Amino acid sequence: MSKIDLTIKIAGEAGQGLQTMGQLLSRAFARQGYFVFSSQVLQSRVRGGHNWFQVRVSNERVLAPSPVTDILIAFDVESSRHTKELTKDSVVIFDSNAVKITPFKGISLDIPLSKIASDNGGNRIMANIVAVGAVLGLLEFDTQVLSCLIKESFGEKDKQVADANIRIAQAGYDFTFKKIQGNRLPVLKEKIGRPKMFVGGSESTALGALAAGCQFISAYPMSPSTGIMTYLAAKEDDYHVVVEQSEDEIASINIALGAAFAGVRSMTASSGGGFALMAEGLSLAGMIETPIVIVIAQRPAPATGLPTRTAQEDLEFAIHAGHGEFPRAVIAPATIEDIFYETARAFNIAEKYRIPVLILTDQFMADSAMTIDDLDVESVKIERRILSQDELKDIKEYKSYLLTRSGVSPRALPGNPCCFVTADSDEHDETGRITEDLDIMRPEMVKKRNRKNAGLLKDSRPPKWYGPRDAKNFLIGWGSTYGPLKEAVDMLNADKEKVALMHFSDVWPLNEKYFGFLKKAGYAAVVENNFGGQFARLITRATGIVIKNTINKYNGLPFDAQEIVKAYKKLK
Repeated sequence: MSKIDLTIKIAGEAGQGLQTMGQLLSRAFARQGYFVFSSQVLQSRVRGGHNWFQVRVSNERVLAPSPVTDILIAFDVESSRHTKELTKDSVVIFDSNAVKITPFKGISLDIPLSKIASDNGGNRIMANIVAVGAVLGLLEFDTQVLSCLIKESFGEKDKQVADANIRIAQAGYDFTFKKIQGNRLPVLKEKIGRPKMFVGGSESTALGALAAGCQFISAYPMSPSTGIMTYLAAKEDDYHVVVEQSEDEIASINIALGAAFAGVRSMTASSGGGFALMAEGLSLAGMIETPIVIVIAQRPAPATGLPTRTAQEDLEFAIHAGHGEFPRAVIAPATIEDIFYETARAFNIAEKYRIPVLILTDQFMADSAMTIDDLDVESVKIERRILSQDELKDIKEYKSYLLTRSGVSPRALPGNPCCFVTADSDEHDETGRITEDLDIMRPEMVKKRNRKNAGLLKDSRPPKWYGPRDAKNFLIGWGSTYGPLKEAVDMLNADKEKVALMHFSDVWPLNEKYFGFLKKAGYAAVVENNFGGQFARLITRATGIVIKNTINKYNGLPFDAQEIVKAYKKLK
């Protein structure tokens, strides 16, 4: 089979059902074994504005959006801005009775979407379902797959509504199938593999938490992190997880800390502005050495900034947040699939070292979705590190903050009949009682807490190396840039540039030993979604090596591979 790489962009206003269309198309392709990567760009409005939902479908794995649009579904006048993404073989689907599109290269497919919906027992609002059928007709896709998805969405209780949607989608399919001549787009008639899971970023985070044994989340809704809480709320009864929507982010972290201190695996989630309110609670976690997982879904700042766009602006903030000096780990998963495993791992790290662990995602990752063959739940090991009553019976005097070589003290839970467990936000001695001993105890406690950094460095994972092992030129990235960077490396190597990607997910503490490749590098550039080159600065801090070449994007949109390639060649 020749390579298929097709991008469908659904553009229009909030309230026109763009997400519904994108989800239906994505899931339909996934059912037939295709690889899908979907992403969306939203304005912070309930109605109106201009949004788009992009579905990229391929017979090979895809991890990033494409700058080229093969099928554009235009629901508003502003959709004309996307015509520059079209090729001569692209198709634009629109209803000239509702939308006027400026001249464009490609194939015009004027479909009376609203009329078809009305003529087939629906209403004008169901024009979006006609458009879904039209896309599938253009690709000669099996409509039975879509029919099954619609039935599953509405269930038996809304059978009449489901039947109406199926009928309207079929009408859109038939209209397009008959009208289009000399179709130059790929035909997706055949099933090419077993059905794949279609998983979103927030959903993957929540699933990773459940697999790790998380039983408590407290959070205040703040985009783009809210999906984690809402997904877990829907699973409360199935997985015995408690979801608490707190009054603000200050309460969120402190409630979660209380649950964690009592022995429950706990987490909270927010974006940069909400995390700013958690700074004091973060320091409290450091002082009382209580494990907690915090998800920071980044968006452009400062202040409210662009609340529905993407950025990588909070890396240094996550590393330095909170007053005082105390250890924490910061993990930035590379893909939506990685989020599942890294979230589960975060709970184990937090408990092993009795520290807060911060997971950095962003709007691009949180609001995107991709096909996954499987999530290996069995591979997730839950590593609890709590002393049992039998173990405590052999300890003459339990000390919550015992001075140890590793900095990690044995952990017992409050209410245990074998010992007394205490905690205080003031400086304390080994038993947890407040101390003003400035000569011995205060210095020893500071050193004890920060000795954990040595263990964290030892446990940190190396970067993903993608590309030729003998490459002298490197692109360096972290977090959600992995997909477009991987694709950019493939494009550069196809152009005989010989480039490798070094991509980091464990971004703090940063281990100097993983940067040996820089000593032999002929050229290296750090790629990140921020203005200041925050990860490049961290590399200098860890290694003393200054990387002068940076590729930065900070307009609120994610990278695509072609712009990375262009910037690389320009810099080099």
